[in-house]
Amino acid sequence: MSHFSQIKTQIRNLDSLQEALTDLGIDWKSGSRPVRGYRGQTHEAEVTIEQENGYDIGFRWNGQEYELVADLQYWQQDLSVDGFLRQVTQRYAYRTVMKETARVGFQVAEEQQNPDGSIRLVVQRWSA
Repeated sequence: MSHFSQIKTQIRNLDSLQEALTDLGIDWKSGSRPVRGYRGQTHEAEVTIEQENGYDIGFRWNGQEYELVADLQYWQQDLSVDGFLRQVTQRYAYRTVMKETARVGFQVAEEQQNPDGSIRLVVQRWSA
């Protein structure tokens, strides 16, 4: 019986996911690799985060989104699983917004980190 859990996300862009993990100072590896779990069980994932205890965290494409794959019994992060996903998702959203606004010609006029952890962005576009 597998110990792995798959947790759905709203993450669909691999580049933005990787940038978000880098922004958060998380050491990750790219490319299809095995995520190590209980008793040598593995799951393939496109992004792998190795933990010191020998059990990994991964993000795997399920055809619609990148889901988090891990043996949660061996979770070894500073944050809970929910806290970790909240942080990654927020950074992912930030990276996605930055890319899309730049793509359609907007520039960031103001960026503010709020005490509650939210980020306020003001973007503008000059027209001729």
